[in-house]
Amino acid sequence: MNYKELGDTGIQISEIGLGTWNYRGWIKPIKTAIELGATLIDTAEGYYTEDIVGQAIKGIREKVFIATKVSGRHLGYRDVLKSAEDSLYELNIDYIDLYQIHWPNTVYPIQETMKAMEKLIEDGLVKFIGVSNFSLDEMKEAQYYLNNHKIVSNQVLYNLNHRDIEKDLIPYCNNNKITIIAYTPLDSGNLTKKGLLNRRSNEVLEQVAQDENKTMSQVALNWCNSRQCVVCIPKSNSADKTAENCGGSGWRLKKENIDRLDEAFSF
Repeated sequence: MNYKELGDTGIQISEIGLGTWNYRGWIKPIKTAIELGATLIDTAEGYYTEDIVGQAIKGIREKVFIATKVSGRHLGYRDVLKSAEDSLYELNIDYIDLYQIHWPNTVYPIQETMKAMEKLIEDGLVKFIGVSNFSLDEMKEAQYYLNNHKIVSNQVLYNLNHRDIEKDLIPYCNNNKITIIAYTPLDSGNLTKKGLLNRRSNEVLEQVAQDENKTMSQVALNWCNSRQCVVCIPKSNSADKTAENCGGSGWRLKKENIDRLDEAFSF
């Protein structure tokens, strides 16, 4: 497994972690991922999987980096603090490594939300602040209202079929040492299905996988992580598929194969 620095924190996280949205795999896939070096485990209060993650990491807290999220419906000052306390209880841990705002919500003043996020750090309940589903402008505004801390990550949709963030968000994050956490990096399985509308590009992915002696999923994940600031969090409900996904790290695509994929999945 390869590792990358989270923002400019000095903390190394696995470039392939484990997502738990719509997760039904219980404890074994999470433990499998951890055993294979996937230190980044992502959840959220809105996923209702924090308790499962908590059970899976019991006794091995020091081996994992836990990221969770406050719902976009709970962004008032007191609500943020309560949500964090509830997540700590569900996860059965003393602190959250990365606390993320799940999505922006203009109903709540962002200044109030960020004040609560900093309060959590000051109280030792959270180590780092992140956002999710924030545009570049929204992320800049959120950062403006942080007095003593930086936003270290933005969790967004990114995969071969969805590359819009390459226009502005990835260049900005590269230049400012902010980590992109790519969710749905396999496009909900669409990248490995045949007979779809993007058949030609999928065939190129299959050809590259054969050339690299890897699976299509492993190549798609490795492609994501070939971007300087990107790590990804695929989800699987099976230990075997989780192991396959973890095999998307520990090696690097040939430059010519990255170029072939970039061209085939152009946006």
